[in-house]
Amino acid sequence: MTGFRQVDETEVWQGYVYRLVTGTFESPSGERFERHIVRTPGAVSCVPIVYDDADVERSNPRVVLIRQYRAPHDAMVVEIPAGVRDVAGEADADNVRRELVEEVGLVPGNVDYLTSIYPSAGITDSDNAIFLASDCVRVERVPHGPEEEFAEIFDIPLTEAIEWVEAGTIVDAKSVVGLLFAERRLRAG
Repeated sequence: MTGFRQVDETEVWQGYVYRLVTGTFESPSGERFERHIVRTPGAVSCVPIVYDDADVERSNPRVVLIRQYRAPHDAMVVEIPAGVRDVAGEADADNVRRELVEEVGLVPGNVDYLTSIYPSAGITDSDNAIFLASDCVRVERVPHGPEEEFAEIFDIPLTEAIEWVEAGTIVDAKSVVGLLFAERRLRAG
């Protein structure tokens, strides 16, 4: 055990899915201190893999990405599809399936868990479960909100996406982790 413990929490603000709280904590020496925390239901994200029709041996996987506006950075950001856990009781794999249709117009045949991350452990309790989606079929998108409505959906070879990570073109944490884990999983067979 760490010797740290939370002794109190006061809600400062509540939005649709996020809450800002002030937590009071006690250190191993007994010192009390406060930290602001963004409480969330967490999120899911997915690396959707597709293949060109000519790639009958499925030797050149392509990843479907989304470039969308992100207000906190006032920039267009390249990401893997993702979404907040905003439907009570929904399993993560079902959330992934729903988000893939909404964001990039894909229905996956298979959804396999890759890993989970804490996207920003110093400010939020959010966790993000990352999945690999394969055997995807293209369908009509059902975008939610202006960011998704005006997003660019595209696919590139997975090897190129890894190069984008290494070059700093893809900097979104869940996308970096998801792409690296997906490449490793597919390489291992």
